[in-house]
Amino acid sequence: MEAAGPVDCHCHLAAPDFERDIEAVLKEAKKAKVLALVAVAEHSGEFEKIIQLSERYPGFVLPCLGVHPVQGIPPEEQCSVTLKDLDAALPLIELYKDRLLAIGEVGLDFTPRFASTDEQKQEQRQVLTKQIQLAKRLDLPLNVHSRSAGRPTISLLKEQGAERVLLHAFDGRPSVAMEGVKAGYFFSIPPSIIRSEQKQKLVKQLPLECMCLETDSPALGPEKQVRNEPKNIFIAAEYIAKMKGIPVEDVIEVTTQNALKLFPKLQKFLWK
Repeated sequence: MEAAGPVDCHCHLAAPDFERDIEAVLKEAKKAKVLALVAVAEHSGEFEKIIQLSERYPGFVLPCLGVHPVQGIPPEEQCSVTLKDLDAALPLIELYKDRLLAIGEVGLDFTPRFASTDEQKQEQRQVLTKQIQLAKRLDLPLNVHSRSAGRPTISLLKEQGAERVLLHAFDGRPSVAMEGVKAGYFFSIPPSIIRSEQKQKLVKQLPLECMCLETDSPALGPEKQVRNEPKNIFIAAEYIAKMKGIPVEDVIEVTTQNALKLFPKLQKFLWK
């Protein structure tokens, strides 16, 4: 079936930034002809909200549940994930497993203020390993965060035999990303590409065949410190088209087909 529009492969619709006007934000995205929104979780406290949104907007908001490597909501309380955080989340993931598009957002974050010790990094690895194994058991793809940890994340995913993987907003070098490409992984590109030299270098090297689109809303928008929204997905598509010297329609078509390959349930959810 022909894809009608772009898929936002990674956004945070349960974020506090959207509390007041999520209906309006989703309406705008629909109006802009965004095909579907892949809604990821960061901690178990967001799970119910994501499931409820997916029930209210079936075939449009597609849920992913997982435990992020950084926990704690206000910035001053943020810290590296522990196995306890995962234990709290696992029963809920089991409960909703049949409704999920993927397990996410999971991954590693070796930013020094979150993971300054080997123990913290090791525990992050254990939490990610358990979620990779869970995804394999449930036959679900992984929606992956890898800030300041590109190579260790790709290495661990490969070592654990993860096959369907989206590396969102990858911040590593293109040479490291190519290791993911060789493993068959996909990379999603946010609207912040218009102000990120690193993302621009990445897109220059990455083949379109392994790219998806994302907004990471409310973060990674076209303007720093301004709330990002799913309708901004087109900004990423247009910039990629300009860099690759191809029509924006081709970027949307190929990235949506990639999203369908990466998330096999997408087909079922979209065209019930």
